[in-house]
Amino acid sequence: MSSLVLEQPSNAETSYVLLYNVSWEKLEQLDVALAGTNARLSYLDGLLEIMSPLSDDHEDNKKTLAMLLEVYMRMKNIRFYGRGSATIGKKEDNTRREPDESYNLGTKKPIPDLILEVTVTSGGINKLEIYRRLGVAEVWFWEDGLLSVYCLQGDSYIKANQSNLLPDLNLDVLAKYARMADQYDAINEYTAFLNRIS
Repeated sequence: MSSLVLEQPSNAETSYVLLYNVSWEKLEQLDVALAGTNARLSYLDGLLEIMSPLSDDHEDNKKTLAMLLEVYMRMKNIRFYGRGSATIGKKEDNTRREPDESYNLGTKKPIPDLILEVTVTSGGINKLEIYRRLGVAEVWFWEDGLLSVYCLQGDSYIKANQSNLLPDLNLDVLAKYARMADQYDAINEYTAFLNRIS
């Protein structure tokens, strides 16, 4: 039997529910039942997190960061494939997650190379553990205007000052433009900056 814990984080725009002892079969049933809603599901070892709705700030930050990253990769002729929030995970690993944004670099693959996560709440499921089990090379977290990068080394993530996948990318500059209030201006100014230094 599943037990329920409802948590309301300090950001009242976003709430999540944690369910314990959820079987994979129950997860699949809930996924079907919640289809067409804003709900995002994360699953790890019987712990299910259902988050909804996603705030405007979350979506704006996610899209701005993704667009800046895509501008950089296009201007540097880095072949990439945006995967968006496509669900990843499998029963064998006891994991399931819908990342905020994800990318394959070089070629299309079943698991993303790079994942972007915008953090609006603390607590809940350990997302890095999900991504570690799936072998995601890098996970970037955006929280309160700061970018944290985790690179998979061996069987664990190491917090890094630089991306292993994109070693020439200046993360401090990327974060500066991601903090700009106007998304359109941020993308244009970052593009102009990259043109100046190329």
